[in-house]
Amino acid sequence: MKQVYNPYLPLNEYIPDGEPHVFGDRVYIYGSHDREGGETFCELDYVVYSADVEDLTDWKCEGTIYRASQDPHCHEIVKDAGKRKYLYAPDVVQGTDGRYYLYYALSAYAGKGGFDGPISVAVCDTPAGKYEYYGDVRYPDGKLMLDYIPFDPGLLNDDGRIYLYYGWALPMRPTKNRVIQKIYRKVMRRMFPKKTEEEIYSTNPGIMGGNVVELEQDMLTVKSFPKRMIPCEMDASGSGFENHAFF
Repeated sequence: MKQVYNPYLPLNEYIPDGEPHVFGDRVYIYGSHDREGGETFCELDYVVYSADVEDLTDWKCEGTIYRASQDPHCHEIVKDAGKRKYLYAPDVVQGTDGRYYLYYALSAYAGKGGFDGPISVAVCDTPAGKYEYYGDVRYPDGKLMLDYIPFDPGLLNDDGRIYLYYGWALPMRPTKNRVIQKIYRKVMRRMFPKKTEEEIYSTNPGIMGGNVVELEQDMLTVKSFPKRMIPCEMDASGSGFENHAFF
């Protein structure tokens, strides 16, 4: 195997939140797509680079695989931030049907509206082909899965069982400082404009943290309510995750 060193992509290419996957005899890099000199996060559509698993020195640009404009949610307006037209950190998994499923979340300018969900899905017959919008992650009754913070999806096919991991958190410990508490509540209201005060503060466990849910074979429908795997710093006191909580 030929070793590769940074930078392995062109110097004008910016793919943060990278998710490498080996499909067949090639490794594919999926991720967000920043614009050089851009004004906000993830301004560009998803592209993929791939390389032979035995030669990681020779990377090929597979081109654009999915555009924000393909998602019907991209026309939603977020207050003070415009349209939800930016594609955030994605992941891809091969389903038991052999097709490839791209999971992602949309956001408006500067991350606004990106934490209200839903987690959406696109599908393709090949790892780096032209993906098509497929639907949104939902409960069996058709209700969108918006519990906790539907953000930063990660997928695992465990011998035919499909697991979706997701979540988000602030690196903040519990505090009795009233000034900090006031700032915290203001930040939370701006981040989650679609959630009620009860949904933000009365959820047990809290909305921040790492979660997992198993998907049906349709790759959209969850089998049960999401489970909390790792607490955020706010909820980690006294647990084995204190000082190294989910972030």
